[in-house]
Amino acid sequence: MAPLAADHLHARSEALADLLLDAVADGASVGFLAGTGRDEAAAWWRTLYPSVADGSRLLWTASGPDGRLLGTVALVRETRPNGTHRAEVSKLLVHRDARGAGLGRRLLTTAEQAARDAGATLLLLDTQTGSAAEHLYRGAGWTAFGTVPGHAATPDGILADTTYYYKQLIG
Repeated sequence: MAPLAADHLHARSEALADLLLDAVADGASVGFLAGTGRDEAAAWWRTLYPSVADGSRLLWTASGPDGRLLGTVALVRETRPNGTHRAEVSKLLVHRDARGAGLGRRLLTTAEQAARDAGATLLLLDTQTGSAAEHLYRGAGWTAFGTVPGHAATPDGILADTTYYYKQLIG
């Protein structure tokens, strides 16, 4: 799996929007509320162009045999001098049609390996407390280190808790 080139981000923004909207429709707290339109979701993906272009954000996509986008994950590298040893895993999304086949784990492993290759020794992420994603992260060796009550709204506008995780990449 190779990172998505910045020049391809605009071309893939509609497919990325569909993937994001599928997650929102399934109740995932990924920053968007129910009723978000495809144009708005695609525009959000396009706002990532500068960080993808400058390499501070690596973005991978996974497609099925028919070419349909089924998953994505981003690795956001810290650029401030005191934090270049860490990165954040962001927007790990797997379409409902592709869940349960290991795609989420493969995307997470890809981001973790890229972080290692870049010299990162600490990864961070957050997810909705009680979500299916927590099972994935715990199974991949991530450690929960705190929960913030009512941190973010679910797609239906209900405030939900967020759990923060870390993974040390030493060794």
